[in-house]
Amino acid sequence: MNINVKIFVQFLMVINFIDKKNFGYCKRQNILLIVVDDLRPSLGIYGDKNAYTPNIDSLSKRSFVFKHAFCQQSLCAPSRNSFLTSRRPDTLRLYDFYSYWRDSVGNFTTLPQHFKEHGYITHSIGKVFHPGISSNFTDDNPYSWSGKPFHPITEKYKDAKTCRNRDGTLGANLICPVIVKEQPKGTLPDIEILEAAIDFLKTIQNEKCPYFLAVGFHKPHIPFKFPVEYLRFHQLNKIKLPKNHARPSSMPTVAWNPWTDVREREDIDKLNISFPFGEMPLNQTKEIIQAYSASISYIDDLIGTLLQQIDRNTIVVLLGDHGWSLGEHGEFAKYSNFDVATRVPLIIQVPGMTQTMIVLDDLVELVDLFPTLVDLTQITSSLEPCPRICEDSTSKLSLTCTEGRSLVPIMVSSLQRKNVTDKDAVFMQYPRPGTFPSLMPNSDKPRLKNIKVMGYSIRTKTHRYTEWIGFNSKKFKRNWKKVYGRELYDHNLDSQEVLNLAEREELKPLVEYFSKRLRGGWKNAFL
Repeated sequence: MNINVKIFVQFLMVINFIDKKNFGYCKRQNILLIVVDDLRPSLGIYGDKNAYTPNIDSLSKRSFVFKHAFCQQSLCAPSRNSFLTSRRPDTLRLYDFYSYWRDSVGNFTTLPQHFKEHGYITHSIGKVFHPGISSNFTDDNPYSWSGKPFHPITEKYKDAKTCRNRDGTLGANLICPVIVKEQPKGTLPDIEILEAAIDFLKTIQNEKCPYFLAVGFHKPHIPFKFPVEYLRFHQLNKIKLPKNHARPSSMPTVAWNPWTDVREREDIDKLNISFPFGEMPLNQTKEIIQAYSASISYIDDLIGTLLQQIDRNTIVVLLGDHGWSLGEHGEFAKYSNFDVATRVPLIIQVPGMTQTMIVLDDLVELVDLFPTLVDLTQITSSLEPCPRICEDSTSKLSLTCTEGRSLVPIMVSSLQRKNVTDKDAVFMQYPRPGTFPSLMPNSDKPRLKNIKVMGYSIRTKTHRYTEWIGFNSKKFKRNWKKVYGRELYDHNLDSQEVLNLAEREELKPLVEYFSKRLRGGWKNAFL
């Protein structure tokens, strides 16, 4: 569904979305990509009752806001590598933190690399690629970036005992409001990230080449370490608990994530919650929601300052790498296929296109981002259009291709007040080491060698269907005949995904339909 860009630009001019004098054919648009770690759609613009996010909400008022955007796996490294290469986890064969796709699978082109190769100055600040071996300990430099990526000095104190307890002692807690000047180096990682981004923008302003700047903020990733003053926006007595805060009786045990990393935090460990199905006290759940929300308000403030530094010729993209459960289903953290773990905010502001907020209900995926930005900027020639759909994802002939679809056609159709749908389903997955929650191996974050089960999920406008099947992690083979659990949720009746209908005899034809579609894969969802 690619569109001809000349026709696209002419259309925008006709409806006065582009100022002919200022559009600047000779100067390509800059790109600011803002990645927020563990950010679900807990934003005012998405209707979250606990949110206070005035700056992101303000950005949204002149942007495309995608209501139903999903990641491909609810874990940092697999998700980031997926949307930065526009390849799905099964293609990258990366489900944990411990492999580098260029070495283990193929020398696939990344989103920033593609822009770098077409004349952009590309720069990474903060957590964009996941640090460590999954990005070759270099954030995929020098392939993706024009210079050395920036990481804050205070990043090393992330898990240090810097959280003040009520008795005055310091601990490594989950909930960690702080006085910034009392922290190591008198600052926090995300403040350092903002300062580095501002410095880059000041340095780059006189350059003739356009830039691709990726800024990755750490919060609200745990621990919830944020300046204490942000609590004033989130009074505990006003925090709304999720309605589905108990573990559903119909959930297969293989689907349960026992939030092991949350349990390891000192303040939560003191609660002595039984493993793996013990319940978090409701008062503690409220405090977790409060701290998560305050962490987002803190980042929203930094984003507001960052947005003041860019010029009018900059495309802005804001997204979360995956969601985070805040007590829904009795779970916390990510590590699942539920909407709360896989649904993310996706906001795209394109200079000249939007004077008001345009909300899109289409099902979209983070793998769609790569082709969308290429389509919007038209950095390739007419002979080399927006990256083609990958035919053979492991072929050396497919170094630059996509397993997503450009969102530009549905963005343009929304401006024309037309309804054009690009795909009727989206796909995600999550691995498990076995069918019952465990600490060793960690069933939330299993290493590749321990993965024996894979949960594949298809999400349509009306349903989510998940099948937990046998998986050979040495041969990367799926065994659809070995099914350890099924989940079917009808969003028309059950938007919170509480009632698993998969075992209802009268719904057997529907289960078979979704099972067939799930096995058919993502290509068959394209319209």
